[in-house]
Amino acid sequence: MLRREALSKYSSNTIVIWLLLAALAVSFWFSAGWTRLAGGLALFLFGMQCLEEGLRLLAGGELERFLARATDRAWKSLSFGVLATVTVQSSTLVSLLTIAFLGTGLIGLGAGLCIVFGANLGTTSGIWLLALAGQSASLGDLALPLAVFGILLGFNGPRSKGVGRVLLGICFLFFGIDLIKGGFSDATEMFDPAQFKVPGILGILLFVGIGALVTAVVQSSHASLMLVLTALSSGQIDVDQAFALAIGTNVGGVVTAVVGALGGARAGMRLALANVIFNLVVAVLALLLLQPLTALVLLIAAQLGFAGNALLELALFHTLFNGLGVLLFLPLHRRLATALERWLPEVAEPHVLIAAVQGSAAPEAAKVPTRARYLDDNALDSADAAVQAVARELQHLARLSLEVICHALYLPIDQLRSAQIDEHALRESAQSASRGLDADQLYQQHIKGVYSDLVSYMGRLKANLDDAHQQAWIASQVVALQLVDAVKDAKHLQKNLGRQLNGQSAAFSAAYADLRRHMLWVLREIRTISLLDLPTEALRARLELFDGEAARFDAQFRERLFVAVREKGLDGMQASSLMNDLGYASRISQSLRNVLMLGLGEARELLPQLPFRSEDEAPLIHL
Repeated sequence: MLRREALSKYSSNTIVIWLLLAALAVSFWFSAGWTRLAGGLALFLFGMQCLEEGLRLLAGGELERFLARATDRAWKSLSFGVLATVTVQSSTLVSLLTIAFLGTGLIGLGAGLCIVFGANLGTTSGIWLLALAGQSASLGDLALPLAVFGILLGFNGPRSKGVGRVLLGICFLFFGIDLIKGGFSDATEMFDPAQFKVPGILGILLFVGIGALVTAVVQSSHASLMLVLTALSSGQIDVDQAFALAIGTNVGGVVTAVVGALGGARAGMRLALANVIFNLVVAVLALLLLQPLTALVLLIAAQLGFAGNALLELALFHTLFNGLGVLLFLPLHRRLATALERWLPEVAEPHVLIAAVQGSAAPEAAKVPTRARYLDDNALDSADAAVQAVARELQHLARLSLEVICHALYLPIDQLRSAQIDEHALRESAQSASRGLDADQLYQQHIKGVYSDLVSYMGRLKANLDDAHQQAWIASQVVALQLVDAVKDAKHLQKNLGRQLNGQSAAFSAAYADLRRHMLWVLREIRTISLLDLPTEALRARLELFDGEAARFDAQFRERLFVAVREKGLDGMQASSLMNDLGYASRISQSLRNVLMLGLGEARELLPQLPFRSEDEAPLIHL
């Protein structure tokens, strides 16, 4: 039924999209001016996408590495937001990178807010460029050579491809601007903005609403401001109405922020809410102070020698009211961050991820496969953010793996974190082994989905990786594989363990109980070592102690088996079963030990030693 509803919703959405496209095509038939205007807007938006892609290829990982170093002070974070947005001409890209870094814990919420404030101020650079160059002579002749060089450079390696994409982006921007200018005057024959000239505050609010609507539809403040500049230069609107439209573009950006945060992680929702608050408050202030700001614009324009140039006055007004917002919010960014964390708190992570309910008695919600939690698609644009997102998801997979192994071996999960082993609880769980959870079902429900999400995510990385990030990426893949291998070996071990823990042969049952108790020691020790906050060499020494204890148990267990066979306590079939299951136990220990060892390699700073613990649990300093 749910599938039918989803298909019905999908079909209705598809029908609406096709109807809108059909209506747009019909509108092109009736107005050549409108066709040029819409085509110019499409080329302008596509040019911005090419420019963004090219700058990302050229920057590689430098942008995110600089971000990690430049956010320890509010003014540094603000400056980064301004400079990054001026460079890539996309506040959306900067915001997505900030969300990715917030989600992976590389920067704090306060620094993220300052970056977003700076990005809002950085967007004003676009209107200055458009005002200075966009309304002058025709740019089409200049765009054609850029197209030739941009396409040719695209065939010569990543760096040249980045330069080519930048040139193509500028080419499409120029073509778009020319088409918008040419089509705007023709389109106004059918739709003249002058008819909306309503006097007084109602007229101002009307144009604010129009600016917000246009920005929400085209999803780009640069594009909507280009339309405002075109209308202003052609005399379709006056300066006051252009100012109101510019305020509206900030309000329209709220829609983009809200849509982008729907269904996302808490970090993205907090940042989007901050963006909403910033844009709405700035818009209200700009409306309340419209007359003083207008007078200030005219005064500064006269001092700088461009009085009467409506386009530059619009750019100056846009910069002033966004700068006013930054001056207002920057001193309050810490309080705002605290309020956002209180309004949108993180969902508390349970100490036990897998409840001891399975089979037909389990509620439907408990049968929903577990999926990845921390793999944010926004992080794929950044090597640092992507590695950290994978590291957090590996932590999630590690906890799930330990719990699945506990269930497979009929071990109480609370014994992983208890001060000492509760022998009574251990005996009780052994007696109820026949009613335990099926390891294969646990694997299918809780491990397979997360592992498949990790594999898919790691195959979609967009950022270029240097040697350190490449090592961390490979280590992440091996860690995931080792965890899955440990769970699969536990599935094999469960088969005999469940039958023989309470079997008729006392010696046989005692041997399996001994093996099971050793596995509890292994899981507790692995988890304890992962919580240690020690230098690399000290942790290596601790892993060597673990290896020695595991090898000692292996040798002693084998010796006891041969003694029992000689004394007729076990027959050959029983001993061979125990030897096989000892092999599965050893492989589980080795796989989990390898997970910890991978965290001690050269990529340790990028992929920290993997903790088998919940996020709210403090690491141990000593045993």
